[in-house]
Amino acid sequence: MGTAPDTRTAVWRKSTYSNGEGGSCVEIADGFPGLVPVRDSKAPDGPALVFTAAPWASFVGAFRSGAL
Repeated sequence: MGTAPDTRTAVWRKSTYSNGEGGSCVEIADGFPGLVPVRDSKAPDGPALVFTAAPWASFVGAFRSGAL
Protein backbone atom coordinates (compact mmCIF):
# COMPACT_ATOMS: atom_id res chain seq x y z
CA MET A 1 0.00 0.00 0.00
CA GLY A 2 1.41 3.38 -0.99
CA THR A 3 1.50 6.70 0.76
CA ALA A 4 -1.54 8.95 0.27
CA PRO A 5 -0.83 12.16 -1.66
CA ASP A 6 -0.79 15.48 0.15
CA THR A 7 -4.10 17.10 -0.82
CA ARG A 8 -3.81 20.19 1.41
CA THR A 9 -3.02 22.47 -1.54
CA ALA A 10 -5.16 20.64 -4.11
CA VAL A 11 -7.52 22.54 -6.34
CA TRP A 12 -10.94 20.93 -5.91
CA ARG A 13 -13.88 20.98 -8.30
CA LYS A 14 -17.50 20.03 -7.64
CA SER A 15 -19.32 17.28 -9.41
CA THR A 16 -21.54 18.46 -12.24
CA TYR A 17 -24.31 16.47 -10.53
CA SER A 18 -24.17 18.71 -7.42
CA ASN A 19 -27.07 21.04 -6.88
CA GLY A 20 -26.63 24.80 -6.59
CA GLU A 21 -28.00 24.95 -3.04
CA GLY A 22 -25.03 23.33 -1.29
CA GLY A 23 -26.64 19.92 -1.10
CA SER A 24 -24.91 16.59 -1.43
CA CYS A 25 -21.72 17.55 -3.20
CA VAL A 26 -18.70 15.52 -4.12
CA GLU A 27 -15.48 17.24 -5.12
CA ILE A 28 -12.46 15.78 -6.87
CA ALA A 29 -8.95 17.14 -7.26
CA ASP A 30 -7.00 17.05 -10.50
CA GLY A 31 -3.24 16.97 -10.79
CA PHE A 32 -2.52 13.60 -9.19
CA PRO A 33 -1.52 11.30 -12.07
CA GLY A 34 -3.25 7.94 -11.80
CA LEU A 35 -5.10 8.98 -8.63
CA VAL A 36 -8.46 10.61 -7.92
CA PRO A 37 -8.78 12.35 -4.53
CA VAL A 38 -12.45 12.71 -3.52
CA ARG A 39 -13.98 14.67 -0.63
CA ASP A 40 -17.30 15.91 0.71
CA SER A 41 -17.65 19.61 -0.10
CA LYS A 42 -19.61 20.15 3.11
CA ALA A 43 -16.50 19.09 5.07
CA PRO A 44 -13.57 20.61 3.15
CA ASP A 45 -11.21 20.21 6.10
CA GLY A 46 -12.20 16.60 6.55
CA PRO A 47 -10.46 13.60 5.05
CA ALA A 48 -10.24 12.83 1.37
CA LEU A 49 -10.56 9.37 -0.08
CA VAL A 50 -8.03 8.56 -2.79
CA PHE A 51 -8.87 6.09 -5.53
CA THR A 52 -6.76 4.84 -8.39
CA ALA A 53 -8.06 5.97 -11.77
CA ALA A 54 -9.44 2.64 -13.07
CA PRO A 55 -11.79 1.85 -10.15
CA TRP A 56 -12.96 5.49 -10.06
CA ALA A 57 -13.75 5.37 -13.80
CA SER A 58 -15.69 2.13 -13.24
CA PHE A 59 -17.68 3.74 -10.43
CA VAL A 60 -18.48 6.84 -12.49
CA GLY A 61 -19.49 4.67 -15.45
CA ALA A 62 -21.85 2.62 -13.28
CA PHE A 63 -23.35 5.80 -11.83
CA ARG A 64 -23.89 7.37 -15.25
CA SER A 65 -25.50 4.21 -16.61
CA GLY A 66 -27.97 4.11 -13.74
CA ALA A 67 -26.57 0.91 -12.25
CA LEU A 68 -26.07 2.74 -8.93
